[in-house]
Amino acid sequence: MKIVLHDRITGLGNRGDVVIVADGYARNFLIPAGKASMAAAGAEAQAAQMKRTWEVQNTKDRAGAEEMAKALVARPISISARASAEGKLFGSVSSSDVAEAISDQAGIEIDRKMIEVEDSSIKEVGSHMVTVKPHPDVQFPVTVEVTAA
Repeated sequence: MKIVLHDRITGLGNRGDVVIVADGYARNFLIPAGKASMAAAGAEAQAAQMKRTWEVQNTKDRAGAEEMAKALVARPISISARASAEGKLFGSVSSSDVAEAISDQAGIEIDRKMIEVEDSSIKEVGSHMVTVKPHPDVQFPVTVEVTAA
């Protein structure tokens, strides 16, 4: 079935692409979820307009992500947490804690889903590297300094 994508779908295409997929995949998942529509007679013109709009927005989003990277790569983020004498945290530091600390210290709002912490959380005092992916084409490391409170 020939469809026009309304969103970026990994492994399939970007917004505005006209692609051919299995009938069941289109009818049961993509179309009901609003991620695609059937390609009609004027779909190519509509797809071309959607693609131009998406490319402009993607360029803006990528530039914003690169500016964010310049601001955060050189700056360590400090988080204070309760810890034992051996340096083990009572609890852990998660991606939402890192996002909140970045917001407080750097003034940059980041969704917790954009932050990847190794082993899903930080459980020890010290310096840790986390990866921030604000855009599919931009990812960068951020140093998180965890100190005992």
